[in-house]
Amino acid sequence: MSQAREIVPKDKAKHPLFVGLDLGGTNIKVGVVDDIGQTLSYLTIRTEVERGPDDGARRMGEAIHAAIHAAGLSWSEVVRVGLGSPGTMDIPAGKLVDPANLPGWRDFPIRDRVADACGLPVSFANDARAAAYGELWLGSGMGYDSLILLTLGTGIGCGIIIGDLILDGAHSHGGEFGHSIIDFHDEARVCGCKKRGHFEAYASATAVTQRTQEALDAGRASSLTRRLSAQEDLTPKLVAEEAAAGDGLSLEIILDTAAYLGVGIVTLMHTIDPQVILLGGAMTFGGKTSPLGQKFLARVQEEIHRRAYKFLADRTVIDFATLGGDAGYLGAAGIARRDYLKGLASR
Repeated sequence: MSQAREIVPKDKAKHPLFVGLDLGGTNIKVGVVDDIGQTLSYLTIRTEVERGPDDGARRMGEAIHAAIHAAGLSWSEVVRVGLGSPGTMDIPAGKLVDPANLPGWRDFPIRDRVADACGLPVSFANDARAAAYGELWLGSGMGYDSLILLTLGTGIGCGIIIGDLILDGAHSHGGEFGHSIIDFHDEARVCGCKKRGHFEAYASATAVTQRTQEALDAGRASSLTRRLSAQEDLTPKLVAEEAAAGDGLSLEIILDTAAYLGVGIVTLMHTIDPQVILLGGAMTFGGKTSPLGQKFLARVQEEIHRRAYKFLADRTVIDFATLGGDAGYLGAAGIARRDYLKGLASR
């Protein structure tokens, strides 16, 4: 569950100051953030993908200046911008490669174009890794040195932070754990990327909807049938509502999803061995404050204890993320801060 966003006045800010951008397929979130993670201003603009990447970069530059103005600051008081983006990318080159959520933005040098538009240096990151950095800096990961964030939504994003290292990988695809294999059989479920057996095909929001529909088509009894007969859409939110109201099939789907998630997490634990693994994104079933969210997390933990080394299962913290939708822009600002401080150390 997201913490309430607090906007602090500029006289309470600790310099240096940064701007974080979270680029999405529908909206772009922009926030001015200080050296200890306080937000001085926040705004969103529509991405308007169809207008093309050059127009998008121009409007991001305008939004950066608007956010700085909204905080009562001058442009010269901000030292660096962080940009988190979805899709395949070449991080060292600062380029989007072929982002599925941003059609028509292929092979676009987004880092440099945004830097030109705003007049500030820009740090470029994958959006899931930016969100993970935000949780490590300011959220549920505070106080830990290593963290994995899984963002559960239409797909499954993953960000891995080890010390001060964001795991980008040699080809900017580190942490694409949603496309790891958890079922190698020929009849395994098909992922959104059209490959079989991927983690996303079992534990994402898309998978929850598909598995629920398959159960209903097979004749399973459920109160969902009444809701769907009233022309409501089948979504994980609808499944969660019926599970909370006592529907057996809906609860089974959610707990099976938790079991799949636990299987995937065990692989991450045995590969990375982080101190904490956090669950975030739109599909956390109410999180820690919800009885259904608590059941979901308990089932994840149960599966981990069934399958992981006892030493790891006993010591690895499994919890919900707390920054919600703010993790992206906060983490992007945090990455800009990290890069700025590294620059100071090298001069």
